[in-house]
Amino acid sequence: MKLSIKKITLLSAMALLLTGIFAFKLSTPSRKIKLGFIPLTDCAPLVAAKELGLFAKYGVDVELEKQASWAVVRDKLLNGELDGAHCLFSMPLSVYTGVGGKAGSEMKIAMVLNNNGQAITLSKDFCGQVGFKQVNKAAAGVKAVQSRKEVTFAQTFPGGTHDIWLRYWMSAAGINQKSVGIITIPPPQMVANMRVDNMEGYCVGEPWNGVAAAQNVGFTHIASQDLWKNHPEKALVVNSAFAAGNKEDLKKVMKAIIEACKWLDNMGNRAKVASWLSKPNYVNAPVQVLEARLKGSYDLGCELGVQKYKDDYMTFYNNGIVNTPKKSYAHWFLAQYVRFGYLKAEPNYKAIAEKLILDDLFAEVAKEMGVPVQPDMQPIKTNFDVVFDPNNVSAYLKTTKH
Repeated sequence: MKLSIKKITLLSAMALLLTGIFAFKLSTPSRKIKLGFIPLTDCAPLVAAKELGLFAKYGVDVELEKQASWAVVRDKLLNGELDGAHCLFSMPLSVYTGVGGKAGSEMKIAMVLNNNGQAITLSKDFCGQVGFKQVNKAAAGVKAVQSRKEVTFAQTFPGGTHDIWLRYWMSAAGINQKSVGIITIPPPQMVANMRVDNMEGYCVGEPWNGVAAAQNVGFTHIASQDLWKNHPEKALVVNSAFAAGNKEDLKKVMKAIIEACKWLDNMGNRAKVASWLSKPNYVNAPVQVLEARLKGSYDLGCELGVQKYKDDYMTFYNNGIVNTPKKSYAHWFLAQYVRFGYLKAEPNYKAIAEKLILDDLFAEVAKEMGVPVQPDMQPIKTNFDVVFDPNNVSAYLKTTKH
């Protein structure tokens, strides 16, 4: 049976339409991916990936959602409201062990977002008594302030990175942790709380240390890279179901973020990202403070001058050193939980690290992008502690200060 020219044309048009619809479905993301972040400088990899169009480049539709606190991030990751988030590296470890959440709750660590760039800020009560990096004077400074009032320190989440840097510093300084108060405050609220005298010191990420100095509320006593150079800080942490059921989309998200991390480590781009971060929908802080500390220039406050960090400011890629999610890092943080009394007995370090760290997935992404994967389970040397061997944590705990 012969078909008329009109029918052939109609069928051809329908075929082209169906082909176009099918191609459109293949080229567009399957669903919107929600990533949370806290207003901190080190949310930059997510912000840069969004602003540079890198998520779209890799074929994923990502929405960034600003969150009020780390506890909110935890809850939304666990209940699936967020697929992933800019997150404290140690938060999944804290939550899983019951330190900072319901024991056994799983959040997965996909990659590290940055090294360095946190700090301990002391209030003006300590001006003239404790200077920059004068850890040996901190205990005497605390006692001097305690002669007038109670001393309280703040961190951002129990068992989180800021909590551990604070406790590590107190141990190095010889400050009895039971002699001071330790409270939890969300990062953007630190400066306001110090201004009204709710605490005498805090550990948080930038820009909230720089903002305290700029506003003459406190001064930068020590940066986290002065405790452990090139330490892991924030991570891309994802919901377990998303990691299991949307592996290809997660890999695309990771590729976009890795490309953003490389872009961020070009120092010529840091003024640009500071301008993005300063906006109300992101960090909402003075661009000058954001930019200065991103470039390693720390106006310390309290007439202490400016400290220039040349190779240990906040890094996001660092020739591939930053992003590998190492199991040895998990062992180190879990050991600190035992050391500082959060856990009464040593956990199964290996099992927890294997359950929560997606190092195999990262290795796949790294191979596809030509990014080096860093060796794991090697000794860790921090600046105020004995060498940590992740293969023999018990020996470390026997010799370290609490």
